[in-house]
Amino acid sequence: MLLKFLGKGGSGDGECPSLYATDTSTYVVVGWKTETPGTVEIPHLLLGFAEPDTFVGATMTDTGRGTFLVSGRPVTDLETVVRLAMEADETAIEVPKVERTFYGVTAAA
Repeated sequence: MLLKFLGKGGSGDGECPSLYATDTSTYVVVGWKTETPGTVEIPHLLLGFAEPDTFVGATMTDTGRGTFLVSGRPVTDLETVVRLAMEADETAIEVPKVERTFYGVTAAA
């Protein structure tokens, strides 16, 4: 899997979740581990690094504290995992990259 780094953010000291685009029209999300396999916690601002006219097409739950819980397929391919700069409390999931086709409705005059 080819990875393109898109952004990192959320805390200090390099312990920040990251977002990558893949060559298979998906995103790899590196986030803080949770008790649920295939679910990571990420700061809201990380979604701002998605490629133009796309969004993370995954189930997300707002925690109410500036983060989302995001669910996807755990990344287990060793070759990919070693290329991700992850801290001990982080893990990676793969989620769909969806093209944005709707930008809201126009206001009535």
